[in-house]
Amino acid sequence: MPKLNRARKVSLSSILAALTIALSPLWIAWGPTKAFPAQHLINVLSGIMLGPIWAASISIISGTARIMFGVGTIFAYPGGIPGGVMVGTTYFLLRRTKNKKIALLASALSEPIGTVFIGGTLAYYIIDPLFGWVMHKQFASILLLFYGWAISSIIGSVTGAMAIFILERTKILYRVIGE
Repeated sequence: MPKLNRARKVSLSSILAALTIALSPLWIAWGPTKAFPAQHLINVLSGIMLGPIWAASISIISGTARIMFGVGTIFAYPGGIPGGVMVGTTYFLLRRTKNKKIALLASALSEPIGTVFIGGTLAYYIIDPLFGWVMHKQFASILLLFYGWAISSIIGSVTGAMAIFILERTKILYRVIGE
């Protein structure tokens, strides 16, 4: 990867992480977790524009900042990272298709799969036991956790899809990702 390309990716990652942190007061209380639709919006943008590794890095940075500022919980990691990785991986696999709009839409709408099913399962069965079964005390079933995270993830991914289509229509998206 040329240095200019890497510098652009670092700059865009910094902007997206800062935007996520700036939007951190907008969250939905769901049991011991704080569902955060803006994280899912940024997962869509970063997964498509930068790829799965960069999207995961942005989720780690913004999740850590939210925890440090007291507006996030440890569940920010399983709630953010898998969604960004899912979007980035889906777009990587579909980006060469003839219909770019279908690739963009499918990628954006894959975010809830990563967040709810992969991240929710990790949070419920791996992270929660490490912190004293906090979620198990409030959610008798993992389906209740999935429900709350799905609301947040769907709101964020649909908003992200709209943002991606605006960027695509104005040709800004392809200037950013270099296609």
